[in-house]
Amino acid sequence: MDINSALKAFVRTVERGSITGAARDLAISQPAVTKHLRNLERHVNARLLERSSKNVRPTAQGMALYEASRHALASIDAALEGVRLNMGEVEGTLRIHAPSCLGTQHLHGMLMEFQDQHPNISAELVLDNRTVDLIYENFDIAVRYGKIDAQDVIARRIGWIQRILVASPEFLKKNGRITALSQLAEVDLITTSAIISPRNMLSLSDGSERGIEVPVKPTLKTNNAHVLINSLLSGRGIGPVQVNLVNEELRSGRLVRVLPKYVVKPTEVSLTYPSTKFMRPVVRAFTDFIIPKLRTIDGISAEPYPLVATTAAVSQGEKAEIHSHASLRSASDSHALDAVSSVS
Repeated sequence: MDINSALKAFVRTVERGSITGAARDLAISQPAVTKHLRNLERHVNARLLERSSKNVRPTAQGMALYEASRHALASIDAALEGVRLNMGEVEGTLRIHAPSCLGTQHLHGMLMEFQDQHPNISAELVLDNRTVDLIYENFDIAVRYGKIDAQDVIARRIGWIQRILVASPEFLKKNGRITALSQLAEVDLITTSAIISPRNMLSLSDGSERGIEVPVKPTLKTNNAHVLINSLLSGRGIGPVQVNLVNEELRSGRLVRVLPKYVVKPTEVSLTYPSTKFMRPVVRAFTDFIIPKLRTIDGISAEPYPLVATTAAVSQGEKAEIHSHASLRSASDSHALDAVSSVS
């Protein structure tokens, strides 16, 4: 019996909760995984897994073996990679997850540059807009937006994603200039779903610690940044966009900034990896390569509010006008929130 292969099949089965998932991750057949598990149980003379029609879970003995072996296996893999690294070669596999917008626009090209420098690296880049379980889904690294609360994740902050309000010149010519926050309640808004609250409130900031909740009128919500940008370029409305995705459009004048005194509340972006995995040399090499690259992206800043043209507070008159619009739109809801409120 190949004890190393058997233990790898066992560990991955526990983490995946299924033999099929383990087989897919290890690039071997399902019967091969089953054979490894059967041989391992025979070798230790104990039942390691409880199998049902829905999932596979470890017994008490199986969990003890899992906890003892997963770090050892990772250390062995890292040691083998380390020897090759000392010989001047960086090689191995990487499984990376990132948001679609950042991954398509920036991370993909950076990964290809890393592979050009290290031809023996193979990588899988998965791009979608969700939070992944790094252990369960077997990712080495993930780029994440927002605050990281998971205890089993190590995070290195890259910076802050900057978002601003933009529109096409054609839209502004047709609908008039937007000069006050209160006008946002009357114009068509194109937005990604995550930016707008369920009550159709947009969180803006003038660069101070206090945020401003403004009522808006979304006519299109999407989970795809490219749909958002194409809609804005077509003159369908104004919208909050990541600066890093529209730098060229802003430079060419195809899109222009609206209400430059304000920014959409920025979002932290971090590079994360599972704390329960030993960091293999290929993962460390890619991390050291990619973080400085990501920090140079125009639109990812070291500080939260570098793009506010002025830090002047919202006037009392403007607050009152915004409040009036919000009250009209929420008259049927006795528990409607104030249109302007402080947010942490």
